[in-house]
Amino acid sequence: MSRHPDPHLQAVIEYAVSKGWRVKLSKKGHAWGRLLCPLNEREGCIHSVNGTPRNPVGDARRLKKAIDNCPHQENENDDGNEEL
Repeated sequence: MSRHPDPHLQAVIEYAVSKGWRVKLSKKGHAWGRLLCPLNEREGCIHSVNGTPRNPVGDARRLKKAIDNCPHQENENDDGNEEL
């Protein structure tokens, strides 16, 4: 996989991959690629990663927050029992 030129965004991309997200690189345009959440369906979350953002630290913070708040990923604390 191609590495992002900015270290802050590369760290967030690696974090997303460790959480089960997929990376789809762009072939053209301003976006470097897209992050796709673990839900492999149309309703899954998709977030663009800019190739040359004005504020890479802010973009990295925004992406990490979106990854952490994704409703489609499994909870690490989930033991399979739901309380009603």
